Amino acid sequence: MLINHKVAMITGAASGIGRALAFELAQRGAKTIGLVDMNEEVADIAEQINKGVGGKVGIPFHGDVTDRDFRKHVYDQVCEQYGVVSICVPAAGLTRDALAVKIDKQTDEVEIYSEEAFRLVTEVDLIAPIYWALEAVSRIADYRYRRHMRRWDPAEGVQGTVIFIGSVSSQGNKGQIAYASSKAGLEGAAATMTKESIYYGIRCGVIHPGFTDTPMVRALGEEYINKYVLPDTQLGRLIRPEEIADAICFMISNSAVSGELWADAGWHPSAA
Repeated sequence: MLINHKVAMITGAASGIGRALAFELAQRGAKTIGLVDMNEEVADIAEQINKGVGGKVGIPFHGDVTDRDFRKHVYDQVCEQYGVVSICVPAAGLTRDALAVKIDKQTDEVEIYSEEAFRLVTEVDLIAPIYWALEAVSRIADYRYRRHMRRWDPAEGVQGTVIFIGSVSSQGNKGQIAYASSKAGLEGAAATMTKESIYYGIRCGVIHPGFTDTPMVRALGEEYINKYVLPDTQLGRLIRPEEIADAICFMISNSAVSGELWADAGWHPSAA
């Protein structure tokens, strides 16, 4: 599927992978990119993109990705003004890392990972991405139905692509019970959507980045990164967000690529 002249939707677009992807899609000729983020800086990102390409491509939306009404408002506005969304990459995410079970050495009490934190992480990292993707699928389905187009025919060409942002943590990672569960859950969602959404000509995949130079990873601290991340990474450095953005564009534009793509820079953690 070609990227140029397409309408795209990216959540988490103000920083990290989402930001890098927004710039990459703009450079590759996307007609319109809905840029969604809780951070008000998303407006600055849109301005930078538009200045770089010399046109109104980036459209900023400031709000909570877990809010159903906000999601529908964003899609309504983009679809009504610019056309149906055919590229969806819900990249917004967060972590609340802690061991699943630990003993507080000060109180000698056993502590279980907070249910509130677990619900928050899964709401943002699992449920919200799925529903931003399903919203995109529903708009294409509605577009086709109203034009009396039923089952997709390959001769039409791919109608849309959804790429979820997974993680190497989906294989399990100490201290990330909620985050790992969310990212593993996206694999099941993508596998199911792949089987269902192709009826409308929509592909769905998951990219699993390794440790990428984003605010989320930097929040781990330099000491942690140098001690626990870089020694287990073959490249010996954090992945650049632009590298993940390039890989996502590969998944979008090459229709023969399906399933999951691991972009982990050779990260193989020790068993301990």
